[in-house]
Amino acid sequence: MLLAQTGWANEWSPPADIEQIPLWPRTPPNAQPVPGPEYALTKTSPDPKFAGKPVTGVYNVSQPTLSVFPAKGNNTGAAVVVFPGGGYQMLAIDFEGTEVCDWITAKGVTCIVLKYRVPGGGPYGLKMPHVPMALQDAQRTIGLLRERGGKWGIDPHKIGVLGFSAGGHLVAWVSNEAKRSYAPVDAADKQSSRPDFAVVLYPGHIWDYEDNHYETPANGLRVSKDAPPTFIVQAQDDPFDNIHESATYYLALVKAKVPVEMHVYAHGGHAFGLRRTEQPITQWPALAETWLQRIGMLPKQP
Repeated sequence: MLLAQTGWANEWSPPADIEQIPLWPRTPPNAQPVPGPEYALTKTSPDPKFAGKPVTGVYNVSQPTLSVFPAKGNNTGAAVVVFPGGGYQMLAIDFEGTEVCDWITAKGVTCIVLKYRVPGGGPYGLKMPHVPMALQDAQRTIGLLRERGGKWGIDPHKIGVLGFSAGGHLVAWVSNEAKRSYAPVDAADKQSSRPDFAVVLYPGHIWDYEDNHYETPANGLRVSKDAPPTFIVQAQDDPFDNIHESATYYLALVKAKVPVEMHVYAHGGHAFGLRRTEQPITQWPALAETWLQRIGMLPKQP
């Protein structure tokens, strides 16, 4: 992928009118060293999937935050927590983060972008870290929203997660891991950390490619019958996190009798995001809206 640097900043922050809050009241649990201070780097690329717009990546996150984008119009009470992708090494904070909020807040849904800890926040290749920092951040986020989400009009029973690539793996992880991966720090950690619905886009780290089978997800992912209704989107020609990743998770959810809907497109590659291009796969948000209506998270359209 040919990229050209166009700008950088010491830290990433959302637009000035968007509330950004620290995820942890003190030092995050099991804090790990990072190569340097957090910084955001904006680049451009001729790749058509970026639709001629720049992409911003965030690196060396050690202090995770929540950025809350309020619902617009009639608030449905639903909320979506977005996990940007980036291989657990960085975060594609706009292309796979805030641009979800541009879409979903217009539907009356509160959107929360989680700037979770990277690098090394989750599995990389087939090596599971001793400290699952990204999972800790995801679990903490859902508990916080259940405890304090009323200030944004969030229904504690309508909190979902959406993630791309590594963020898609994090969606699967937090959907199936009921036990907290850290010692509770306050009342928010007494709330359930399992989401009420989940959207997974071109996930990684799920298929055990060394054994070349679909029977058991990799990296210790244990799929539970209590996982939430799940929506999966994948391109068949994805050269990075190929269709085996989504297929493995889909079949595990079917085996656990969890409601799951999966859409596979012949073309689209990896990291197609939400930017509308000539590729049919970029129309997936319309399918997701229909699914959200069907499971009761969005009002049905006449």
